[in-house]
Amino acid sequence: MNGEFNNIPKFIFLLLSLLLVPVTNAQDLTLNANADFVSRYIWRGLNVNDQPNIQPSISLNYSGLQLGFWGSYGLTHQNSSDEYYSVSQEIDTWLSYSFDLNNGMGVSILFTDYYFPNGGIKIGNFNNYDNPDGPGAHTLEAGLNLTGPESFPVTLSGYVNIYNDKGNNIYLQADYSINVSDVGLGFFVGAALGSEDNPAYYSTDKFNVINMGINASKEIRITEDFSLPVFCSYILNPQAEISYLIFGISF
Repeated sequence: MNGEFNNIPKFIFLLLSLLLVPVTNAQDLTLNANADFVSRYIWRGLNVNDQPNIQPSISLNYSGLQLGFWGSYGLTHQNSSDEYYSVSQEIDTWLSYSFDLNNGMGVSILFTDYYFPNGGIKIGNFNNYDNPDGPGAHTLEAGLNLTGPESFPVTLSGYVNIYNDKGNNIYLQADYSINVSDVGLGFFVGAALGSEDNPAYYSTDKFNVINMGINASKEIRITEDFSLPVFCSYILNPQAEISYLIFGISF
């Protein structure tokens, strides 16, 4: 085995092994593929890049277990002295398991691998941040989502970096969604707990609200059989004292 793979966490093998379990009921297996076009890529209140992005995704679902790939690619070349914000290519891999509780609530457990192809590090390099040769190409995150019943459509989410972040940064978010006529409205507020060991990750070393706003979505009828989903988001980062207005189209 190539030495670059020796530092892959053992739980990665465990997660991948779940995907090798034979599928006994093909009717429960679904495959989804879609893409979003966004006017700018904002992630948790942070400006990843200020250019239009195409964001494709593909996911395989079976009985609450989901494997997915999501990417974001800037459509124009961007030069920046800030390495964090100059990222214009991203591929995330996630594995999640979702189930419903008897009280109507839903629970989702999520593991995400963040990888940046244009970072100059080979995809097989899983070195940790304390490696003498420098960190590898991947940051791993664990998340938990709790979704309320239809009578109380609130989602509470928590995420923590568990690999390749010496600060083990934590992010929390609450979402509330309603429908007004044919427009879906989502309100959200998110905060980073901050880290003195790695404050650059969320641009804060202490608790700060970094992501709040509203998202509106609607399907625009093009023909009798085809509608185009569009959305618009107003995002405010109180900690950075900056706001964004984003437009997107889903395909």
